[in-house]
Amino acid sequence: MSANDDLLVSLTTSARALKSKRSIRDLEQTLAHIVEAAVQTVPGVAAGGISYTDDGAVASRHPTNTTVTELDHLQSTLREGPCITAILDPPPTGIVIADDLAGVDGERWPGFAPKAVERGYRSIMSTQLSSERSMRTALNLYAAEPGTFDTEAQITAGLFGTQAALLLYGTQQTLYLQEALESRDVIGAAKGILMERFSVDDDGAFRLLVNASQDTNIKLVEVAKWVHREVVDRSQAPPDDEFGLDGRR
Repeated sequence: MSANDDLLVSLTTSARALKSKRSIRDLEQTLAHIVEAAVQTVPGVAAGGISYTDDGAVASRHPTNTTVTELDHLQSTLREGPCITAILDPPPTGIVIADDLAGVDGERWPGFAPKAVERGYRSIMSTQLSSERSMRTALNLYAAEPGTFDTEAQITAGLFGTQAALLLYGTQQTLYLQEALESRDVIGAAKGILMERFSVDDDGAFRLLVNASQDTNIKLVEVAKWVHREVVDRSQAPPDDEFGLDGRR
């Protein structure tokens, strides 16, 4: 089987998995498969993983070995390296390549390069997957030999990066939609409670929620959740312990 056949099989398998996955757990399994397939398919690549920002730090996701985790942590600590550049300051292509960390690229990342070489990696390719401020991500592929990422390797690796990016984007949009729908339902339930309790219409109930949110500096949906919890707790409390929304027994 040729390299092109291997690529086709790997991408087809990942695509089928992508179509059938629904949960976050399945998302993680599919991302792990994409990383593993990229490592197995791109000639000369020895390891890989996905790096992402978490509260300003860069962490590893689906590393194929512990050294990848160490190098991600090192780049996060030093604030330099191919994956840092791909995540925080990517070129227009979104792809950052270190052809030889023991050569000229060592000057580009002077703190990180020698540590990567010590751990057996001289070339790295990082592809930006998502530029969302809350979760910036990149696919990183590591090779022992310099100059591994020629044009063909870049195209192949880029295809895996595109697939991972589409998967992440689709999942993020689904989560945003689910969150919006859940928020709408919670706010709707809270409005119904307030309409009954205070004899106001839909707009009046919404204004009560908005005013409470502004007065307490708490998000509207959190205020709505509190209203709902208060009613549930009151319904489960003994008669002598019941309180109304206005704080009276």
